[in-house]
Amino acid sequence: MLMPEFEVIDPRFKRYVMPNVHMETLYTGTRWAEGPVYFPAAKYLLWSDIPNDRIMRFDEITGNVSEFAKGCGFHNGHTMDPQGRLVSCEHQGRRVSRVEVNGSVTTLASEYQGKRLNSPNDVVVKSDGSIWFTDPTYGIDSEYEGDRAESEIGASNVYRIDPQSGEVAAVATDFVKPNGLAFSPDESLLYIADTGATHVENGPRHIRVFDVAADGSLSGGAVFAESTNGLFDGFRVDLDGNIWTSAGDGVHCYAPDGDLIGKILTGEVVANVEFGGIKRNRLFICATTSLRAVYLNTQGCSNIR
Repeated sequence: MLMPEFEVIDPRFKRYVMPNVHMETLYTGTRWAEGPVYFPAAKYLLWSDIPNDRIMRFDEITGNVSEFAKGCGFHNGHTMDPQGRLVSCEHQGRRVSRVEVNGSVTTLASEYQGKRLNSPNDVVVKSDGSIWFTDPTYGIDSEYEGDRAESEIGASNVYRIDPQSGEVAAVATDFVKPNGLAFSPDESLLYIADTGATHVENGPRHIRVFDVAADGSLSGGAVFAESTNGLFDGFRVDLDGNIWTSAGDGVHCYAPDGDLIGKILTGEVVANVEFGGIKRNRLFICATTSLRAVYLNTQGCSNIR
């Protein structure tokens, strides 16, 4: 029997959820949980509590939760690069940064064409070392998740950092508020969420899909899926190409053809998810005030190839 938190919409979803497996609450006490990233070598998960300006750490061995960093610049999205380093989106610093193996912090991107970025939101590293990130204005819209300021760029774009030159290039400029992003298993496709409905009446609340060329340029951009509850924010892709995305009532699972096949109901708005665990079959869920987790019969993609 499936646990009540699983909602099967399409029979294809049944293969990914297992009987008697339930969702666990690992921690409560955040104001807005975001940006989860799992480090397999150390078996811990980091995630952001943006309004409280801290990064939290969940130790998968002991189950303990602690503050990894405090007063750190209102971090949002995180990822790990192929060398195992933490790559972060900082609202207050208005930059994408990387923590080196010696603990020092390197700024990877803070400007585009001489103008300060808005507030980098989510980030992913491709296997070739290129870094892709979204830059809406959420961190400069108020004092709640950063420092209120006007956008110098005057737009919310998606950017790519070249792995050799470090050059920052705008790869998508027709978004209202680009948000979460993730590659398909073979990295031929890039999925990007647009949460523009937060700023524009009847604005976008969807995920678009782009073809990725060898030179890093994007083409296409058709709408892949429209949210049926709340907004899509952050998401991850499994090895079968399914999208596991945040939504207003939990986590929604979309098949590669764009069909909504099932849900994991949380009772809280979900901001982001991450596959982790030693087999990458444990889905960590950042659900507003809490960190949840559930084991699935699938595995998340990894950029460590």
